[in-house]
Amino acid sequence: MYKFFVKNNQIEDKKITIVGEDVNHIKNVLRLQKNDKIQVCNCDTSNTYNANITKIENDSIIVEILNQCIIQTEPSIYIHIFQGLPKQEKMEWIIQKATELGVSEITPIKMDNCVVKLDEKNQPKKIKRWQTIAEVAAKQSKRDKIPIINSVLNIKNMYKNLIGYDIVLLAYEEEKCQTVKQVIKQIPKRENIKIAVIIGPEGGITKKEINILEEIPNLKIVTLGNRILRTETAPIVLASILMYEYDEMK
Repeated sequence: MYKFFVKNNQIEDKKITIVGEDVNHIKNVLRLQKNDKIQVCNCDTSNTYNANITKIENDSIIVEILNQCIIQTEPSIYIHIFQGLPKQEKMEWIIQKATELGVSEITPIKMDNCVVKLDEKNQPKKIKRWQTIAEVAAKQSKRDKIPIINSVLNIKNMYKNLIGYDIVLLAYEEEKCQTVKQVIKQIPKRENIKIAVIIGPEGGITKKEINILEEIPNLKIVTLGNRILRTETAPIVLASILMYEYDEMK
């Protein structure tokens, strides 16, 4: 069953009004008809409903709520990836796969070794595209929330965004001793734990940046193994490990 996201103000009693790009997708791509069944998720509350299409109009689709879905697809862990800004196609791939895994938030970070230099004038357009990629991936993977894609930060102004996390994991290729497995043993296994993950760009994180990041509370610098992973591989590997350990806490 196809899934779509709406805001709270699009739901009134048992009726939901779908607007925007989803209208064209439902009508002209999926070619759904009146009385076809779909799932609709309220992204403000994460409640998901089975619904029946009752009216197809030029700029809206009206559906009737049949019942609320009991199965929740959101993980019990909150993962926020701070990703050193990679090339365009790599960032899009990271967002797509991280969304499928259950990551809650992604923030691109401008670092010294970043190949891409994102123009501030074009940044809103880029963030909108990344958010759309996250929404499409959330629909495909039947999630109840669309991950938040934040504006680009630099090393210094990302510091305040890391306050309040139970632990901050920094994957660093020069770290040889502290493994992810060792750190995980130190993290209490409970619901709603918040973990931030910092990944460098294609050229890696510089020593100067490491010195700045070492001041972050609850920071753990870890190795991801003897082999050097690509910047687009590292966040997916780390997110997968964390989901394996903590996604069954509900």
